[in-house]
Formats: sequence, structure tokens, C-alpha cells
Amino acid sequence: MNNKRRLWHIFGPVLCAFVLLLVIFLMPWERTFSKDAIYQAANSQTNTIFKGSLMKQDAFKDGYVPFYGSSELSRLDPLHPSVIAQKYHRNYRPFLLGGPGSQSLAHFLEMQGTAKQLKGKKAVVIVSPQWFTKRGQNPDAFALYYSPLQACNFLLGIKKDTVTNRYAAKRFLQMPEVKGVIKLGMKRIARGQKLTGFQRFYLENQRRMLNNEDKFFSTFQLRDRIKKINKQAKLLPNTYSVKALDEVASQQAALNTNSNNFGINNRFFKKRLNKRLLAKLKDSQRHFNYTKSVEYSDFELMLHQFAKQHTNVLFIIPPINEKWSNYTGLSQTMYQKAVSKIKYQLASQGFDNVTDLSKRGGEKYFMEDTIHLGWRGWVAVDKAVKPFMAQSDLPRNYNIHNYFYSRKWQKKPYQISLTDENPLNGNSKESLKGK
Repeated sequence: MNNKRRLWHIFGPVLCAFVLLLVIFLMPWERTFSKDAIYQAANSQTNTIFKGSLMKQDAFKDGYVPFYGSSELSRLDPLHPSVIAQKYHRNYRPFLLGGPGSQSLAHFLEMQGTAKQLKGKKAVVIVSPQWFTKRGQNPDAFALYYSPLQACNFLLGIKKDTVTNRYAAKRFLQMPEVKGVIKLGMKRIARGQKLTGFQRFYLENQRRMLNNEDKFFSTFQLRDRIKKINKQAKLLPNTYSVKALDEVASQQAALNTNSNNFGINNRFFKKRLNKRLLAKLKDSQRHFNYTKSVEYSDFELMLHQFAKQHTNVLFIIPPINEKWSNYTGLSQTMYQKAVSKIKYQLASQGFDNVTDLSKRGGEKYFMEDTIHLGWRGWVAVDKAVKPFMAQSDLPRNYNIHNYFYSRKWQKKPYQISLTDENPLNGNSKESLKGK
């Protein structure tokens, strides 16, 4: 046997398998998901679902509503939106998107795969002022949620040079997880240039492969939380009423917060806040400032995407546990300034469905831990969600301003009202300038 034949016997099968695998992933495939699988995915909060497209597309066609947020969505107590929707057979189901560390930039990228399915429909966003630290999105957290598939969708979906596209590309380039041809494409978009012919060809084929991966593997490693939802639903009254829900919330909270004076869930307190750590955290947040942050411009990316989709959005702004903020020295005055700035950014562009709960952190059993909504907090959320979902699905038009991508806005201390130093009144040279 000559050397060429030996080499073929060694490497031939590997090469054939590679070519076969490449052909499989490049071919167009169709796949449908059962209603049970979609329901499971909607509540699983796995990164695979967050990064993918197909499951979410099918869900949004079937009446599911995206609930964008972060770690507060993970706490499935009896008053959680998913539990209430299941118990009372609502005509919608929440599709939970986000987890610890997911912020505006990760959400904007995730949204690239469902723009068509959410056109003229509804969405709910729980926007936490704690996102608005000086540097915004943590790169390590972004890496958990980064989707090459959605990055391809972003790049290939660009039709023209805009402030939004440039800003988004520049922010993605600041994330180490963005690599290869995608990174090269982002560099061109950030400079206001088009993709090269090779880049577009490569990215289209990469997207085809990633779409097939999504179809094959999107149901792998789903967290099955349906049993937990059903178990929690049994604790709710059979007939819906806010008063009855509030009573259940108070009862459940009393049982689960009796180990500490902060109104914090017992398990969280035991696991995360031992005596030694508590001593270190005393007055540790005195210098926190959420009013100056790049996150305000990242948040604008989400608003731009909603406007592009004509999506009707309900924004919910949660509070901080007041007892905890008093202990750590976090300024409630500063917090309210950050809330004011967020609300100005929303209202000035036509986003008028805003439920501001930021001043209710001192109410008993409103929070589950230091910063996350809990039992009675979820009741307050449902009081806003229920009538919002009863509205007809009508396309919304918004008045988007590039000013909110500017460093001037990122660093502006806060905005009191629409008439206070209004940069969008048409007289300001900053009003349509992005940096």
C-alpha cells in the first residue's frame, strides 16, 4: 500500500464526515415545535433560547409576549407573571428573555432575530436603573448572551449608514467576544462603510449554518420549570382579584422573610448575606451613581428597535429595597434622578406606557431581596400588565432622536421634565447629532 492510499485511509473518513456535516448545516431545513416545547422554552430562560431565533419566532406568532429583563424574571414565586398567566388562562403567555447580567446591549442583539414577528405587537420591559453604571454592559456578562447568529442578522440587515448602526457596531467592538469576520464587518459599519462582497458571502453562509444549528439544538438543555409554575399556581385563589392576590402575596412573603429585618427572602439571605459580608456592605454604596452611564445610549438601541418594529411596549421601573439601600448608603435621591432621566428618554420619544414603581421599595413585602421585585411587587406589575394586554394590537409610531446616542446625554445628570432644558425642541444643534 503506497503512502497516498495510507493517508486516505487515515484522513479520508474524517474529511468525508466534515464535508457531509458542512453540507447538512448549509442545506435549508424545516422544523416545527410542539406547543408544549414552546411553553417550556418560554419559561426556561436558557442562553440557547435567548441566542436563537426559531423557537421565539414560533412563540410570538402564537400569542406569546416577550418579557425583557434580567435576574428578577428568574424568581418564580406564586405571583410571577408566568404563574398568573397560567392560573387565570390569560390570552397571552410571557416569554421570559434575560437573566443575570443581561442589559440593553445584549437585548438589542437578541431582538435582531424576531423583528418581523413582533411588528405591531406588544412587549414588556423591566428596566432596572442598576443597569446604568458608568460603563454599562459588563463584557463578561455580555459574553454569556452573545449570539453570532444575531450578529450576522444585524450586519446583513443593514441597508444604509445610520447613527444607530454606527453606535451599535462601535459598542459591539468593545466586547471581546465579538471576533473573526463578524468583527471585521462591525469595523466597517462603525466607519460608515458597507460590508465587502466577501464578508457578505461569508456571513450569509455562516448565518445559514447557525440557523440550522438553532433548528437542531434549540430544544436541548431546556430547563423544565412547568412543574414549578403549576405548583405555585395552586397557591393562588381560583377567582382573580387584586385584593386576593395581595393577601396571598403577604402570606407567602411572611413565611419566606422571617429570618432577617430587611424583608429579604430567607434562602437568599442565608446563601448570599452572611454576618461577615453584611458588615462589609454597610455604607458600601454611598458613592454609586446611575445618572451618568453609557447604558442610556445602549438603552436607546432597544428603543430604536421597538420603533422600527412599531411595537407597543410597557416599561416597568422597579424600586430598590429601601431598608437595604438605607443600610448600604445608596442614595434614593440619586436613584430618583436616574429614574427621571429614563422616563424623560422614554416620554420624549413617544413611549408613554410606563409603570414607575421606583418609590415603593419601602412597602412591606414588595421586594424579594435587595433589588428584585417580589410578592407584592409582582401584584403591582400585574395591575399594569393586565390592562395593557387587553389593548388591541395596533402598530405604534415613535419619534426617535439620535441625541440619546451622544456623550452629552450619557453624562447629563438627569432630566426633570419634558420642558426643562429640552434638547429636543428643535433649536438645539445636538438634537439630531449622534456621537
